[in-house]
Amino acid sequence: METSLVYITTSGSEEAEKIAGALVEQRLVSCVNIIDKISSLYWWENKIQKDSEAILIAKTRKTMVRKVTDTVKSLHSYKCPCIVSVPITGGNQDFLEWIVKETEAP
Repeated sequence: METSLVYITTSGSEEAEKIAGALVEQRLVSCVNIIDKISSLYWWENKIQKDSEAILIAKTRKTMVRKVTDTVKSLHSYKCPCIVSVPITGGNQDFLEWIVKETEAP
């Protein structure tokens, strides 16, 4: 079964923990890493913005990416949140199997 990493930026640690908790609780992902207090520069509404954000890196099955995206969008404070999926093409097979196992319906 194919697996993916889902990279998500949030407004900060509180929102990151809320979204991460929902994703894990609903078994849409096996695990989420939260990286807090990053600086982001980006174009928004025709000007450069600078914000402090938090990053989520979620591990899931490729088939779950759409549900993960929909759930994040429903909980997120941004109009256009960064939610991107990157396929996992290799790694510790035991860990990849764990991702699949933990994202199955209980």
